[in-house]
Amino acid sequence: MAAMTKNDIIDNIHARLGFSKKESSNLVDHVFEIMKENLSQGEKVKISGFGSFSVKEKQAQKGRNPQTGEEIEIGARRVLTFKPSQVLRKTLNSS
Repeated sequence: MAAMTKNDIIDNIHARLGFSKKESSNLVDHVFEIMKENLSQGEKVKISGFGSFSVKEKQAQKGRNPQTGEEIEIGARRVLTFKPSQVLRKTLNSS
């Protein structure tokens, strides 16, 4: 099964809504840019009927190199999380 790409989303908007390819591309780019800006500022992005994206802070921790077994330090970082809405869960599980 192939993954849906950004171009696939643009093509779907073009086909379903009748926007030109350029308008569809601009629309998708703007939506993703707005999401990135808000997430980078630590804000949650909640899309009704789909789910919510948020950024969580992870503390530094110790890990192991699986090849050598050597202990390594994994630095603190920010990770993106996604929690699907009940509507999306129901849609996914009704198949």
